[in-house]
Amino acid sequence: MSISGQRPSSRLSGFYQKSLDERVRILAEWAQLTPAEVAALQEGLGLAQADKMIENVVGRFSLPLGIGANFIVNGQERLVPMAIEEPSVVAGVSYAARLARAGGGFRAGSTEPVMIAQIQLLDVPDPAQAEQAILAAKERLLALANTSPTIAQLGGGPVDVQVRQLPETEAGPMTIVHLLFDTRDAMGANAVNTAAEIIAPHLEQLSGGRALLRILSNLTDQRRAWAEVTIPVRAFSTIDYPGREVAQGIVAANAFALADPYRAATHNKGIFNGIDAVLLATGNDWRAVEAGGHAYAARDGRYRALTEWRLVEEPTPSLFGRLEMPLAVGIVGGATRAHPTAQVALKILGVESARELSEILAAVGLAQNLAALRALATHGIQRGHMRLHARQVAVAAGAQDEEVDEIARLLVQEGQIRLARARELLEEYRRPDDRGPDDKVRGSW
Repeated sequence: MSISGQRPSSRLSGFYQKSLDERVRILAEWAQLTPAEVAALQEGLGLAQADKMIENVVGRFSLPLGIGANFIVNGQERLVPMAIEEPSVVAGVSYAARLARAGGGFRAGSTEPVMIAQIQLLDVPDPAQAEQAILAAKERLLALANTSPTIAQLGGGPVDVQVRQLPETEAGPMTIVHLLFDTRDAMGANAVNTAAEIIAPHLEQLSGGRALLRILSNLTDQRRAWAEVTIPVRAFSTIDYPGREVAQGIVAANAFALADPYRAATHNKGIFNGIDAVLLATGNDWRAVEAGGHAYAARDGRYRALTEWRLVEEPTPSLFGRLEMPLAVGIVGGATRAHPTAQVALKILGVESARELSEILAAVGLAQNLAALRALATHGIQRGHMRLHARQVAVAAGAQDEEVDEIARLLVQEGQIRLARARELLEEYRRPDDRGPDDKVRGSW
């Protein structure tokens, strides 16, 4: 997956207007995909492979795989594979990434990839004394927890032991031990859970209690990534809206989500529209990342927006945005290696470490949020979204090939994006009449 030199520009003008075959050809050339990798991209997971991944397999379920274009992250050009069924997400994130280019793209960073395992100790006779004994035995516990030779060879492994007391719960007092584990380029769930189970009996001896749960936490606040962007307000100018007005609207929309959990839930869902799509495309656990992200959004006791947007005046009037959140992802092991399309997605991204992937994810989440807030602060979210949704309705009505775009256009034109109306239009479109095929002018039948 290593990149030799700087990749070509990810600014693919008019990419969405090209045929599917043309888009695949451009992508294959851009990412230097082999014919076998192009086949994996288009054909996906084989049934025999699927049968080995989970239980009771009866088939496969496919999602569209699109490309988020125009990204620059830390000076590197990126095309971003996104697996998602919701219209307007790929278009929105690509538009926001194009806006970000006016400010040099996204700047991103991340912490070391440290995961947390929790060991729950019950019936501890003296919690304070148990805490002292556990911390005094830290070096021995870390040595015992060093259970992954592969991760150790890469410089990872257990790095710390912490103790938390929960004196009042519905099941009585508990002593909770946190084992901090650097998992390098793996998401690390299996390694962390194994280490927790290995040290649990020793913690029982040290505390005089009994270990119950021994499992990782998905609130991976020791493993975070962030992205920032600074975009001149002039980049937001349109015929209908001055750039500063748009930027001020984005700031006000974000302030709403910081103050109100009802708005924050929808605000953050939009962020995950982008992040989840990349997690799916790369075979990562989107459920784990969502759980950690939403918990992090409520870390101070109130659920709020994960992003910050504000106006800055120097050196030029600009909109500044930042997203920081837990992002525990991997580029080795699990579905990232078992799923052929996930492997191709990682090659397209060109990432060389899990940290690099997490930084791109943060940039995608910030871009998706920018696209949503810009739409909400100007013409509203529905105009573009419903135009794309109309195509789904046309397909559901049975439209094929060129019929899809025509039926969708008429649905939008009428303002009736309903399945029943799509079926009526399709029936009318297909109805034979006295006109020849060249007379059936689009929009006039």
